[in-house]
Amino acid sequence: MKLNILTKKNIGFVTLLFIFGCKTYTIPVDSFKEQMIKAKSGNMKDVKINNPLTYGNIKYSSNNINRLIVIDKNGDKQYLYNSPSIEMRVTHRNGKKYILYFDTVILENDTLKGGRSRFIQGLTRQIPMDSIIKIEVQDGRKKFNYQN
Repeated sequence: MKLNILTKKNIGFVTLLFIFGCKTYTIPVDSFKEQMIKAKSGNMKDVKINNPLTYGNIKYSSNNINRLIVIDKNGDKQYLYNSPSIEMRVTHRNGKKYILYFDTVILENDTLKGGRSRFIQGLTRQIPMDSIIKIEVQDGRKKFNYQN
């Protein structure tokens, strides 16, 4: 009986490490706006990534950002290179958090637009920039890779 309890606790601990083990970075909202000036809808490029569920490919439009200037937990500036597995968590003024895939995000007329799903391309979100209080990014380590 004790062995079962210890095993369940160990599995739970390993699961928590896996979930929270990804490095999370922040981007000040003003810095994000400056970095996104290049990522307008006219500057989107068509990309293809692998679909690990079906072993096929997914096609969508991606922004032109090569790397992001982010802040780590120690307050140091770091560079995070764009990839299909970079996830962005936006905290709204009302406390709600929204998750987007960073390479689908653009800034258009002071509105942040981006994709919420790799598999349902029409599932997008639009958030007014003046309602955003915090932006976090992390590599979700999903097995998405560019194919072109």
